[in-house]
Amino acid sequence: MYSREEAKEHRDEVLQEAIKNLRFGTLVVADDAGAPQATHMPFVLKSTADKITLECHVARGNPIWKLLERPRPALVMFQGPQAYVRPGWYPTKQEHGKVVPTWSYVSVHVRGEACVMADQATLLQHVRELSDHLEAGQPMPWSVDDTPGDYVVKLARGIVGISIPVSVMEGVWKVNQHRSEEDRLGMIDGLDARGDDGAAELAAIMRQIEARKASASSET
Repeated sequence: MYSREEAKEHRDEVLQEAIKNLRFGTLVVADDAGAPQATHMPFVLKSTADKITLECHVARGNPIWKLLERPRPALVMFQGPQAYVRPGWYPTKQEHGKVVPTWSYVSVHVRGEACVMADQATLLQHVRELSDHLEAGQPMPWSVDDTPGDYVVKLARGIVGISIPVSVMEGVWKVNQHRSEEDRLGMIDGLDARGDDGAAELAAIMRQIEARKASASSET
């Protein structure tokens, strides 16, 4: 994934946390003719000391799972907050005018060999874990156990689980790190004034980055 070096994110703990927060991703695999096939769904990330795995499921009617009856290279893309950045937000526009529009964003790419889950018990465990993750923090969390009898077991016959042992994770936090401090602060003010969710989330991320820079500078 191309980016300026200062915008790249390599820390596993940061990338994993971003995936857990974003949750919804795009799975891309190539068929035997080399044509890319893509589908969108929420993912569960599992992590141990020596292994990271992504899990998801698709409808049995979705043909992409048939490509994964044998392991196949896959790319999963998670799109974080993103927003248009106006040149007018930069104080340096008034000084020399050498500014142009851009788009800022957070994105994580994951690569690995995707394959169909081995058995129904693994699939049902995945469904339970995904539901528990998504319901966490709700006043009255819904659980698979809230359903009658073997209702979920019957529904699960209509889906196929996919497992992706992760080989590579990479991220880009493209928030104008290369610009001057005054321009970065002007961008934060501009994003705040926009008021939409993506802009507000980017502004919050930029504040965290600026705080880390200030802390690192004070320690040197």
